[in-house]
Amino acid sequence: MKKAILASVVASFVAVPAIAADVTMRFGHVGEPGSLFEATANHFAACVGEKSGGKAEVQTFGSSQLGNDKELLQKLKLGQVDFALPSSVMSSVDGLFGVFEMPYIIKDRDHMRRVQGAMMDTFQTAANNNGYHIVGLAENGFRHITNNIRPINVPEDLKGIKLRTPNGEWRVKMFQQYGANPTPMAFSDVFTALQTGVMDGQENPYTQIATAKFQEVQKYLSITGHVYTPAYILSSKKGYDGQPEDVRAVLSECAADTQTFTYETAIKMEGELLDVIKAAGVEVNEADKEAFIAASKPVYDAFADQVEGGQELIDSVLALGNAS
Repeated sequence: MKKAILASVVASFVAVPAIAADVTMRFGHVGEPGSLFEATANHFAACVGEKSGGKAEVQTFGSSQLGNDKELLQKLKLGQVDFALPSSVMSSVDGLFGVFEMPYIIKDRDHMRRVQGAMMDTFQTAANNNGYHIVGLAENGFRHITNNIRPINVPEDLKGIKLRTPNGEWRVKMFQQYGANPTPMAFSDVFTALQTGVMDGQENPYTQIATAKFQEVQKYLSITGHVYTPAYILSSKKGYDGQPEDVRAVLSECAADTQTFTYETAIKMEGELLDVIKAAGVEVNEADKEAFIAASKPVYDAFADQVEGGQELIDSVLALGNAS
């Protein structure tokens, strides 16, 4: 199916001006083989190669081969990596990105598209001010909780659970509010932490859970959908601005094409990978989302208080969720 989608997209590519010189770029990400991150990066790379007539090449390196998310952000600025695919960690780049860490603020992918269309300049400016350029958006997906202690039905069930989170300020605060004991940790370290009991649980989309094989070391999956995390095809501003105009045109076009591919692939993978997790013997339950939403108000209040323009940002995103 993925090959068929890719083939149909490649067939629709239109001609662009010939690129002046050979360009080779490196794309690092933390996704494991078979993950949505891998599919996203590989599609973007194939698109750039096709649209440039083979004169520009993007080499992809998954499984944190070039570093974890935090390290990749540093390597972008150092010019050691050309692209990365961060998600939650962007809230450590600029506080504005923390709005996507607010529980249940994004309803679905159509809502995310509307936020992108109306507010992308705000986030691009924040990225630029910190030395980065958002080439395009992808996704990590809707996040759910796994653990080895008990099923999670309401926030109170998280009390005392040692929960790994990504390196995002607001994710930590959210789970502290729910009563858990959250600890930021690199994704590449999570399996061992769960296996050895250093962590009781973690929270991620199905694609990250299944492809990292967390189902082999977790007893319970609670479907919370507590956060939808966009991902960002990210470069350094210096690196992006330094590319020839024709290369930048190809990168932008392929990023837009990749977003559509990623959303289509994510929808397909969600059902398939939930079945994989269940087949491993993990007990699955639907959490009480209304209880989680009710418990999340202090997190929104803290964001509004601590981030300049935070309340306006929250209001704008929520309003776009109610648009038709």
